[in-house]
Amino acid sequence: MNEHDPYEPRDAAVDLSSFDDEFNSAQAASQEEVPDGKYQTRIDSVRLDSSQKGDPMIKWDLQILSGAQAGRHIFKNSVITQASLPYVKGDLKTLGMELAKFSELAGRLEELLDVTLEVTKRTRGDYTNVYFNRRIRIAVAPTGDIPQDGMPF
Repeated sequence: MNEHDPYEPRDAAVDLSSFDDEFNSAQAASQEEVPDGKYQTRIDSVRLDSSQKGDPMIKWDLQILSGAQAGRHIFKNSVITQASLPYVKGDLKTLGMELAKFSELAGRLEELLDVTLEVTKRTRGDYTNVYFNRRIRIAVAPTGDIPQDGMPF
């Protein structure tokens, strides 16, 4: 049996020429962290996972909607322990989610998608915290773009 070399192109006939102009003018994506500050964001994805220690956690992917960092993402992991439960409950309350039982969360995560909120990102030493300040409403222009006027940030 002849194994395929992973470094050998599978299909040399793939044509990338339609990207040539855009590639030449594209800026390489920054690998730097989003700076500390307040941001208007939208929940791009949210899912349940487990921490390295095996504790359940909520993984948040927040897309920045305005300002110099627009389009970039802030990530937040909410590890769920007895000590952190009041903070997790507070975040869910800020987002407008009331649960009769915490175990209902897994079936209701989709309700949190596209929720817009103001967050604060703060770094102290090696640790970064992302705080959910408040839920916000953002008017979207007919083109689908977010208007630049009237933004508080």
